[in-house]
Amino acid sequence: MKFGVAVYPGSNCDYDTYRVLRDVLDQEVHLIDYRTADLSGFDCVVLPGGFSFGDYLRPGTLAAHTPLTGAVKEFADKGGLVIGICNGFQILTEAHLLPGALMPNVHGKFVCKHQYLRVESTDNPFTNQCEEGQILKIPIAHHDGNYFVDDETLTKMEENGQIILRYCDEYGNITEKANPNGSIKNIAGITNERKNVFGLMPHPERAAESILGTEDGLYILRSILESYS
Repeated sequence: MKFGVAVYPGSNCDYDTYRVLRDVLDQEVHLIDYRTADLSGFDCVVLPGGFSFGDYLRPGTLAAHTPLTGAVKEFADKGGLVIGICNGFQILTEAHLLPGALMPNVHGKFVCKHQYLRVESTDNPFTNQCEEGQILKIPIAHHDGNYFVDDETLTKMEENGQIILRYCDEYGNITEKANPNGSIKNIAGITNERKNVFGLMPHPERAAESILGTEDGLYILRSILESYS
């Protein structure tokens, strides 16, 4: 499978993602400059975490208007797989590839820790190697991870199975205390209606080797490989 990892000015998880895909999963992977406008030949494009363009205006806003993001829109429209991690999730909402918006955390602080997540849906290319209700432990690191969407769209997303991950406690309980940023309904990851575009705040590339304390991120990355096989 051929992966492309986006590189915007301010990306800081691009090489982490690149290394995991290349060295842990043994996949072909290329770094893609933000000025690139052609994604032909790729099977999956990853928008990694970081602070694209310094998070000026709003996180992801400037990156959403680059040639690369325009190419990502065309790529997704043709059915290509796209995954946006943290800042990548913000870019996907700013580019209207995913519904809703990411706002500053309710407590106004940057949060960086391991976080428990409950898998809500497996009928998609990104969690098909999980079981519904499975609890994953994957790090988060963000200041603007507070996901919001209007009630009508939220209801539609729930009906379509677009809500993939929710923040939970170690037992899988969806509680306010287990919500690290104030996201509506504890939402941590969603897809578009076609389920080929996935945005999530947790960092699976930081949970892909035992030395990091958890390998649960591999459930997500290996699901992508399984959807392609």
